[in-house]
Amino acid sequence: QVHLVESGGGSVEAGGSLRLSCVASGWTYRRDSMAWFRQAPGKEREGVAAISAGGALKRYAGSVEGRFTIALDKAANTMYLRMNNLQPEDTAMYYCAAASGKVWAGLDLQAPNYWGQGTQVTVSS
Repeated sequence: QVHLVESGGGSVEAGGSLRLSCVASGWTYRRDSMAWFRQAPGKEREGVAAISAGGALKRYAGSVEGRFTIALDKAANTMYLRMNNLQPEDTAMYYCAAASGKVWAGLDLQAPNYWGQGTQVTVSS
């Protein structure tokens, strides 16, 4: 079984930065593609950033390219999402997710079979 716990959300002004963390089982990052998704009230859930099992491959949504960075700290069993130059459009609940048994799942929101509880990010203009 896989257990994912997100943290690091908060409220910031436009242009600010946050770093989200997702702590998971130690084996998860070796075996499973991981990703960050987000969902704003009244909108569809969307992929934000993805990383392959082992961390060799990364992919970002066009709306966050150049501003967000996904990374793994294998020793700490933690996946991070560094978010710079946040904009009001980034306001959403952010979820950590894992696609078990898949080396690479990208930003396919149907691929994950494990989800964290979510952490709220609010950006004021």
